[in-house]
Amino acid sequence: MFLTFGRSLICRDVLKKALLRLLGLILILSLAWLWVLIAAKPALAQDNTINYNNANLQNRDFSHTNLIGGVFVAAEMRGANFQGADLTNAIMTKGVLLGANLEGANLSGALVDRVTLDNANLKNAIFTDATLTRSRFFDADITGADFSNALIDRYQINLLCDRATGTNPVTGITTTESLGCK
Repeated sequence: MFLTFGRSLICRDVLKKALLRLLGLILILSLAWLWVLIAAKPALAQDNTINYNNANLQNRDFSHTNLIGGVFVAAEMRGANFQGADLTNAIMTKGVLLGANLEGANLSGALVDRVTLDNANLKNAIFTDATLTRSRFFDADITGADFSNALIDRYQINLLCDRATGTNPVTGITTTESLGCK
């Protein structure tokens, strides 16, 4: 009987220590979770976000403007002037940029999905790490444009390679090299 009683005391001590460790772990995890909730800032709560969703921006002059992270979803931008503009990480999905001027514009990391860039001036534009899926570039001037690491549909790459010339003055990369033309 004494032996059973001794084991019972030992079990209680082990159980008590395990319970204290579990409660300590729960407390630490709760504090960490609370800290994350307090410190977290929603990505959409940016005060200075440029938002031109569904806007009519035909023939607007945005030349040499800081438009970093700007949102141009489904915007009508025919003939708009973005020459030398900084559109780094901009979102331009479903946009229409027919005949637009993006000469020397920086669109690094931009999302340019389902955008019509027919007859656009893309001379010396920088599209490094940009997503250009399901976008059209018919008759666009891509002289010196840098498409390094950009995600572009294979069909469009083939069309772009047929007229790729020049070297980007900022990055020093040739258009043919950036498109992976053979």
